[in-house]
Amino acid sequence: MKPIRQRFAAQALCLALGLSGVAPLQAQPVGLPSLGAASAAELSPLVERTLGQAIMEQGRHDPTYIADLDVNQYLTDLGRKLAAKAPQPLEQTITVFAVRDPAINAFALPGGYIGINSGLVLAAQSESELAGVLAHEIGHVMQRHIARGITQQAQGTGLMVASMIGALLAALAGQGDLAMGMATFGQAATIDRQLGFSRSAEQEADRAGFQMMRQAGFDPRGMLDMFRRLMNASRLNEGTGGGYASTHPLSIQRMSDIENRLTEDTVGVPTMDPEFWFIRVRLALIQARSNEALQRLQQAFRGDIRDDQGSRKAAALFGLAWLDWKAGNMAAARQRIEQAQAIQGAPQLDMLLISLARQQGATAALEASAQAWKRWPQNQGVADARARALQAAGQDQAAVKFLQAVVQQWPQVPDFLELLANSLERLGDKVQAHEVMARYFEQTGALPTAMEHLQQARNLSQDFYEQSRLDMLIRELRDHLENRRALLEPFRR
Repeated sequence: MKPIRQRFAAQALCLALGLSGVAPLQAQPVGLPSLGAASAAELSPLVERTLGQAIMEQGRHDPTYIADLDVNQYLTDLGRKLAAKAPQPLEQTITVFAVRDPAINAFALPGGYIGINSGLVLAAQSESELAGVLAHEIGHVMQRHIARGITQQAQGTGLMVASMIGALLAALAGQGDLAMGMATFGQAATIDRQLGFSRSAEQEADRAGFQMMRQAGFDPRGMLDMFRRLMNASRLNEGTGGGYASTHPLSIQRMSDIENRLTEDTVGVPTMDPEFWFIRVRLALIQARSNEALQRLQQAFRGDIRDDQGSRKAAALFGLAWLDWKAGNMAAARQRIEQAQAIQGAPQLDMLLISLARQQGATAALEASAQAWKRWPQNQGVADARARALQAAGQDQAAVKFLQAVVQQWPQVPDFLELLANSLERLGDKVQAHEVMARYFEQTGALPTAMEHLQQARNLSQDFYEQSRLDMLIRELRDHLENRRALLEPFRR
């Protein structure tokens, strides 16, 4: 039986970033780094968040989106750790996701969403270097530079925000399929390029990011080291475009300002999450798309094993074990995992063990996933592997119980709702399966499709009280849709 999601097409919230008939947008410098009342009135935090959710709803279908719970949990946790130390409270919740792209780049979307290219993580030589870029992006979110820049596009005409909101209103009316283009992260990243942040805005983001790094326990020198690396990469690839330096010009003045702050700052022993190296290896494996690229990775991992110690060496062993597994060499893969675990335990090693266990059958995978979950009860990737192992073994009742607890643990991660719905449907509880899928689509921004699932649940139910409860949920979601339309309508031009 196909998963529910495959049998019910999601309503596309298509943003008009690529619509024909829209005039090219010219870069418009952002002014002062602090937000004025007029700008706040033009694009409220609620409207900004709505736009971000709409881009993400469509972006999750982008082939470059890395739908890896383990990777995105690490990046989001890193971002929120920094944001918790921001000089002033943020009006948006930070959510970080990865994009499969070798270009050394990162971009911020409206609403606190930040995309990190796999190439940027691979370029980072320490967690502090990655944190430096992420802290700078969070600095832009804190100062609401993205929201301000969107409303100042096209010399104040607001063309960008008007076209996006027009497409979103069409989608909310169930007419999203009439849009002539779909937003991809490649198109969405052009927002960054078109905003044209002023030097003062870039410098303000540096200063806020620097403070976040220091307060969160990272080495602020990582920001300077990474920016120097990005500047060198920009020089080497001059004319190719798309790099971080092209969207965030790295001037000598900015470099000097960071250096001056370092002289005033006492750098203690920085924190270093060993998982950084495993996530970096994981992204390297995801980014490699050809046999030649995988062979280069294999040589790089062997070099790391020879030259490095500790977590980086263990992560390299994990990479080689993954390549052995893909090549069908199970014995070699297990041996490398054991070598890695003797150096540094990591959830990625246990997830690979679960993949190896699947080759032996559902029972072996069940046992491996149970052990992994016992060791890593805070890791979303391990939870996902455990749930799938239960489902593959035909233990949907146990899977439902497990997933219900996981959904309570991570209520804002929609992936677990989809797994839960699939097990409920296989158990014959179609009403609850549709209700859970409605929650899934509501969380991912596809409100019309969420309403369809609630209506399906209502039609299948024979219980008066359950029907009444579902009717109330349908009304609440319809009101949510109407409120969102009313919120956005004034911005249509």
